[in-house]
Amino acid sequence: MALQVCKDIDSIRQWVAKWRSNGEAVGFVPTMGNLHAGHLHLVEQAQKRTDRVVVSIFVNPLQFGPGEDFNAYPRTVDEDRKKLEGFGVDLLFLPTNAGVFSNSASTTVAVGDLSGRHCGRSRPGHFSGVATIVCKLLNIVQPNQLFLGEKDFQQLLIVRKMISELNFPVQVKGIPTVRENDGLALSSRNSYLNALERQSAPLLYQSLCRAKEQIKNGRRDWAGIEKEQVEILEKAGFNVDFFSICSVDDLLPAANDHASWVILAAVILGQTRLIDNIQIMRS
Repeated sequence: MALQVCKDIDSIRQWVAKWRSNGEAVGFVPTMGNLHAGHLHLVEQAQKRTDRVVVSIFVNPLQFGPGEDFNAYPRTVDEDRKKLEGFGVDLLFLPTNAGVFSNSASTTVAVGDLSGRHCGRSRPGHFSGVATIVCKLLNIVQPNQLFLGEKDFQQLLIVRKMISELNFPVQVKGIPTVRENDGLALSSRNSYLNALERQSAPLLYQSLCRAKEQIKNGRRDWAGIEKEQVEILEKAGFNVDFFSICSVDDLLPAANDHASWVILAAVILGQTRLIDNIQIMRS
């Protein structure tokens, strides 16, 4: 069928109810638009696992703090729509801000201590904004499966925790990060990088790989590994927000008895915030 575009809640619910009444599984990919190959990979994975795929585009004001790039965030709805048509997506949900948040809305969702670590320390309120919009979108779309990228690993864990604790009847599928050939994780914000910054940007992933290799080789001086990579990145011109080796389950500081770890990093390069991570399974 041709791509359906819905802007109001009643319309999208009618489509999804029809599909589910026919026994069709619905996959959902929430985005803020400016779609790139990483988003489209999520769409492909949803198409492989479900019968119908819904993509939403909504630049959520709740997850932007004061002085962040809400107004500058790239909005490319016409181009995004063409890409989704080319991929055979079933439905594009384009809610308005007024349609999602009433003037008197005062309800938000917060996911405990996990939201205050790492990115949450430097972006207070960010993950509450993410959890609130995902909660609302899940209530509106009512999919069987939710597809999220692993690039923002903390966000993925927060959404998983929210869905589990609020008993949403939806499965969460975390999809591995899609990268450029030089290792840079795909992101809509990469378009902010100038030519010189773009050349330097892959150094973030290289630092993650170096730290992973040291841990795989048996090094357990967690703070020392973190300090070394921060120094390397700062010498290369990055302003490092954090470079943290954590438990993959709760993002608390790494310990020797953890079954697996994740290294989370956030940096500022020029005017652009970049995040990335790499997971390490104990051998």
